Amino acid sequence: MARRVTPRLLVLSPALLAAVLSGCSGPVKPQRPAWRTQAENACLAQRRVQPSAYVQIANEVDGPGICGLTSPFKVTALQGGAVSFNARATLDCSMVAELDQWLADVVQPAAQARFGQDVVQINSMGSYACRGMNNQSSAPLSEHSFGNALDIGGFVLADGREISIVRDWTRGDLLTRAFLMDVHGGSCQHFSTVLAPGSNPFHYNHIHVDLAMHGRGGKHICKPVPHEIAAPPVSPLLVTKGPAPVDDDDSDTGEAPPRAAFEGGRAASLDSFAAPLPPRRGDSGGN
Repeated sequence: MARRVTPRLLVLSPALLAAVLSGCSGPVKPQRPAWRTQAENACLAQRRVQPSAYVQIANEVDGPGICGLTSPFKVTALQGGAVSFNARATLDCSMVAELDQWLADVVQPAAQARFGQDVVQINSMGSYACRGMNNQSSAPLSEHSFGNALDIGGFVLADGREISIVRDWTRGDLLTRAFLMDVHGGSCQHFSTVLAPGSNPFHYNHIHVDLAMHGRGGKHICKPVPHEIAAPPVSPLLVTKGPAPVDDDDSDTGEAPPRAAFEGGRAASLDSFAAPLPPRRGDSGGN
């Protein structure tokens, strides 16, 4: 006598069913972390950025992968147009707002203290770009991939003088080096990541700033350790016009020998400052 076999119904869990269905419909596009869109939306709701002729809302940037921004801004100038960019920057709302505040709190006061004039241009070396950290394809995605970072190669003053980080970080005159140290130290009070020359070989020619989330504790990364340079008060005799003097130019500005700087309570000469390092690969911005 043949044995009767009773068919059984196969029951799949919701998770397994979703996996099976997704396998049938093709690969699922990776999703950008939800907190990024939430941060953009919160910034917009708080009206931290006011759209203008210089700061314009653009269409969503979606991909490749999880790269992109929900509500990007195309920025040609900040401070109501008073401080321009050398190239249009694509940034998220929080970065636009923080950069604007950083200019007001750090950059312009430092420029007035050291040169008696304002900065009128930021020379950017990169904003949004879908890439790995330090332009390394195998590295985790950079904050540039979300419009949450800016690479700063230098500044232009109101009288036309250009300050270049790759040239002036260690080889500029006393006031210029003091200004860059002021900017570096102040940047660490506004951004969660600041990487300047001496932090690693990839940042020998610019300062990288971003608003990355470094864990729940609000950790900040600020490299190298900020230094201050003692410089005399600004004087008309010390405010030069045009390009900064090169190393072998004579100067009658009355510049005093550099005083000792202090790091962690220890006196250190200017020679101990972290010097720009040559790049390992290419000449582009890092992180």
